[in-house]
Amino acid sequence: MPIEAIEPQRLYRQISDQLRKLIVDGEFAVGSRLPSERDLALQLGVSRPSLREALIALEVEGHIEVRMGSGIYVCPPVQRERRSDLSGEEGPLELIRAREMIEGEVAYAAAQHGSRQQIAAIEEAYALMISNAEAGIDPLEADRLFHIRMAEATGNSVLVGLVTQLFDARLGPLFERLHSHFDGTRVWQEAIDEHGLIMQALRERNPEQARAAMRRHMDIAFTRYSANLIREYGNRQQQEGKPRKRTARKVDTQLK
Repeated sequence: MPIEAIEPQRLYRQISDQLRKLIVDGEFAVGSRLPSERDLALQLGVSRPSLREALIALEVEGHIEVRMGSGIYVCPPVQRERRSDLSGEEGPLELIRAREMIEGEVAYAAAQHGSRQQIAAIEEAYALMISNAEAGIDPLEADRLFHIRMAEATGNSVLVGLVTQLFDARLGPLFERLHSHFDGTRVWQEAIDEHGLIMQALRERNPEQARAAMRRHMDIAFTRYSANLIREYGNRQQQEGKPRKRTARKVDTQLK
C-alpha cells in the first residue's frame, strides 16, 4: 500500500491517521516491529519530531508498544480498545513553540507593568515549585501557577486566559505520556533553574531579560522533549544491520 503525502495542518494527527490505517489494514501485522524512525520519516516526507508526536499518539491509543532496547511493536486489537480521543489535541512540540512566542511577551509585560504584590505572588509560586520538588511532589501545579500569575501581572485578562489555555493543553493524553516518560528529578531541576532566571529578571524589572529568559526556557523545553523523543522512539532498529522488508513503497513526497 503506497504511503500518501502529508498535509502540514495538525501534522502529527495526519501522520498517526495514516500509520493507524496501515496497522488496521494489516500492512503492519500484529506483533511486528515498525520500520525505523528514519525510514518512516523519509517515506512520509515529514520531520522526525512530527513523526515522534504521531508515535506517542498511537501509543496512547494502544496501537503500538515501545519495548526498551528492542523497538516499536504493533499491539493486538484488544489493547486498542483503550483508545483515547485525541482528535482535538494539538501536538506537544507545536504547543511549546506557541508558548515560546506568546509567553516571551507576557514575561516582558509582567516585568514592565506588574505591581510589587503581583511580582511577590509569582515569587511565591516559584518557591512552591522548589519546595515541591525537594519534597518529591510533582511541581506541575506550582509551575502552572507561576505562569498564570505572570500573565495576571500583565493586567490583560485575554493573556491570562490564553496562557491558562496553552498550559492546560499539556494536561492532555499526549503530554501526560511525555510526562510519564521523561519528567523526573533531573528534568524538573533544570526547569526550576530556568524559571529562576525568569524570576530574577522580574525582580530586577528588566523586561528584555525576562523575555529572553522565558524564550530560552521554552526553547530548551522544546529541545529537551525532542531529544527525549529521539531516545525513546528513535534509532531502535538502526542498530541492526539487516534491512527489514518494507510494507509500503517509498514515494517522493513533500510538505505543501
